[in-house]
Amino acid sequence: MAEASQIPMPVPAPRMSRVLDAVLDRGPALAAVAGLLFLWQGVVWFFEVPEYMAPSPIAVLGAFQDNAGTLWLNFWPTFFEAALGFVAGNLVAILLAVWFVHNSTAERAFFPIAVFINTIPIIALAPVLVLIFGNGFAPKIIIAGLICFFPTLVNMVRGLKAVSPATLDLMRVLSASNWEIFWKVRLQSSLPFLFAALKIASTTCVIGAIVAEWIGSNFGLGALIIEATFNFRSPLLYATVFTAALLAVVMFALVSFAEAKFIRWKTSDVH
Repeated sequence: MAEASQIPMPVPAPRMSRVLDAVLDRGPALAAVAGLLFLWQGVVWFFEVPEYMAPSPIAVLGAFQDNAGTLWLNFWPTFFEAALGFVAGNLVAILLAVWFVHNSTAERAFFPIAVFINTIPIIALAPVLVLIFGNGFAPKIIIAGLICFFPTLVNMVRGLKAVSPATLDLMRVLSASNWEIFWKVRLQSSLPFLFAALKIASTTCVIGAIVAEWIGSNFGLGALIIEATFNFRSPLLYATVFTAALLAVVMFALVSFAEAKFIRWKTSDVH
C-alpha cells in the first residue's frame, strides 16, 4: 500500500498547452488563408485591376467598416430565413423517413415524389413561391427548407435501415416494443447519417435563402448582393458574400458541435 500511494497522479495539461495545440492543429489552414489573401492583394496591385472589377482585400475590409450597419441589418433576415428553413426542412424529412421505414407502402408511394421535387431547380421554383406567398419571409423559408429536405430524407432513411437483422431479432427476443426498437436501436444507428446530412443542410440553407432573396426581396444579404452588383459597389459586394459565407460557417460549426455532444461512436457504415 505504501508503494502504491507513492505512484504520481497524472497532471492535466495546462490550458496554454491546449490552446497552443489547437492553434498548431489549425496552422496549415490559417497559413493557406493568409497566403491566398497576400496573393490576392499582390495580383490586384501588380496588374492594377480596377476596384469595380476586383477590389483588394484592404478595400473589402474598408467596406466592412464603412457598411457595418447595413451588413448587420441585412444579416438578420437571412439568418432568420436560413435557420427556420433548416429546422422546418430537416424536421419534415426526419418525420417522413420514420414513416417510410415503418410503412413500405408509403415509401414506394411518396419517395418518387420527393425525388421529383428535388429535381426541380431552386432558381426555377423560387418565382413560383414568390407569386404564391408574396415577397415576405414565407417563400424564403420554404426554399431554404426545400434545399435541406432531400439529403436529410435520404440519409435518415438509410440510417434507420442500417440496423443489423441480428440486432432486431435480439430486441424482439427480449420482448422490446416497436417504440423501444426505434428509440434504442434505429434512432441511435441513424444519428451519424443524420448529422452528415445536417452538415450539408447547414450550408445549403443559407444558399437557398439568398437565392430566394434574389428573386424578390428588399432585405437580406441576397438583396444586398443584387443592389451592390447593379451599382458597381464591388467592395460591398465582396463584403456581403464573405458575410454570407461566415453565416454558413457558423451554422456548420454549430451542427458539428452538436454532433460531438450527441455522437461518441460511429456505425460500421460510416467512415
